[in-house]
Amino acid sequence: MRKPIYDVMKFRDLKEMLQKSGEVYGDRPAYIFKTEEEGKFREITHKEFRNDINNLGTALIDLGLKNKRIAVISENRYEWCVAYLAIVTGTGVVVPLDRALPDNEIENLILRSEVEAIFYSNKYSEVMKRLKEQGNTNIKYFISMDLEQEQNGIYAEKQLIDQGKKLIEQGNRDFLDAKINAEEMSIMLFTSGTTAMSKAVMLSHKNICSNLIDIASVIKIDEYDRFLSFLPLHHTFECTVGFLYPISKGGSIAFCEGIRHIADNIKEFRITAMISVPILFENMYKKVMKGIEKKGKLETVKKGIKISQFLLKFGIDIRKKLFKEIHDNLGGKVRLFVAGGAALDPEAEKGFNALGFTMYQGYGLTESSPVIAAEDDKYQRLGSIGKAFPSMEVKIAEPNEEGIGELLAKGPTIMLGYYHNEEATKETIEDGWLHTGDLAKIDKDGYIFICGRKKFVIVLKNGKNIYPEELETLINKIEGVKESFVYGRPEDDGDYKICAKIVYDKELIEELYHEKEEEKIKEIIWQEVKKVNKTMPAYKYIRDIIVTDQDLIKTTTQKIKRFEEIKTVS
Repeated sequence: MRKPIYDVMKFRDLKEMLQKSGEVYGDRPAYIFKTEEEGKFREITHKEFRNDINNLGTALIDLGLKNKRIAVISENRYEWCVAYLAIVTGTGVVVPLDRALPDNEIENLILRSEVEAIFYSNKYSEVMKRLKEQGNTNIKYFISMDLEQEQNGIYAEKQLIDQGKKLIEQGNRDFLDAKINAEEMSIMLFTSGTTAMSKAVMLSHKNICSNLIDIASVIKIDEYDRFLSFLPLHHTFECTVGFLYPISKGGSIAFCEGIRHIADNIKEFRITAMISVPILFENMYKKVMKGIEKKGKLETVKKGIKISQFLLKFGIDIRKKLFKEIHDNLGGKVRLFVAGGAALDPEAEKGFNALGFTMYQGYGLTESSPVIAAEDDKYQRLGSIGKAFPSMEVKIAEPNEEGIGELLAKGPTIMLGYYHNEEATKETIEDGWLHTGDLAKIDKDGYIFICGRKKFVIVLKNGKNIYPEELETLINKIEGVKESFVYGRPEDDGDYKICAKIVYDKELIEELYHEKEEEKIKEIIWQEVKKVNKTMPAYKYIRDIIVTDQDLIKTTTQKIKRFEEIKTVS
């Protein structure tokens, strides 16, 4: 088991985390927002944030919601964060819902989770109005994040915060003195998938706090760090690492205005750290390198990388000075990128690090609160997900001759189980070991390398295994390719033909090859795929391709919905 690198603040539950960190960082900014005046920002301090949480929690208990389940659904925003912590640090059980779900699935999850109140933004007003009129759920309180005051039986989060403040002033301490049982379910999270397939993960304060302490013990951030919140907050990776972690360390958070605004937001808010999915960082890296190439500075940068890498061996780091223009294009403050949710292209990781940005890859699941392993301030190995966190144990089940088998994890961050699904819980957790469903190998130094999802491996008749993600990483490096999906097409002889659906970048292909016709584009890409084939053993060769300019079907965290994509190519 690896040792922590840093001494960290310890806490048993999120309430204690807010109290302890609030005492230290109360006057520091917790959230930063744009104002109508360009270049002017509004801040909410850690103290103000904690006061809003306490006020709202007090009002919720006053409404009769003590020990009840309460859902939250909206785009990433301050009101989501206040509601989440007001529920979980003294009121009841929080149920964060996927903001991208269609109305019927939102209704289904509300029924399944048996929530009695829901916080929501204007985007969901229509579905909430219908649910209120139908009266077929347990919801007694519909709470709007946007209303200023109660209207037509819909409560206003802002008004409840004001009411809670008055109650506290009158001596109400029901929320302030609430005791937390760190071992019981406080968070219910639905895994991605259709409502029929999605499972409700039960997490406790102990699960989340163990993960926060692990992260802080190996990756250093402080009260001067500012995070850009981009991934959906209902997702455990964003919630634990991008929200609760900076709050526990006195850092600040700004909300991204959308995928097209990422580069601008990083500059405007002077972001220092960001977590996201690999595809975002890979595209960022491609754009950075394309920009360098267009300016005719590629060779200069390559020479600079060689010089700076040589000096690093002697502990001399000149990367930020040497590549100042690149850093300035990203606001001049960015120092840390953390990728999770899928495999990161080693080229992007190596490239960002070479330019003076710290780029780490992490790994985890909703079922593990979420982070199991990550590269960090001491341990990095290209292509790996680093080592298991200090509180975690990992092992490989039934490794094959290459040492590849299913990755199992054990520790205090592992979920309590799936709600109302004992059978699935027993299948997933055996003797305390979580079966991740991911195939991996662990090298002699303890670095973990993910090979692919167990259920997506293509097993050929000759017994060879094809890991689609491995081939997709290679295809995605082809210039003009945005993303790809590798699959096995069943053949008459009972074997599989390895095929790829490739999404090309229309504008870039036209710029590179002056071509608009899809058949000709397919031929150009096919020639590049053949070059990729030559770098691999013959059994891994891609034998056929489909090209399109339409994005692949993905989850809200940008993972390919493989079962959905298979239907489009069958």
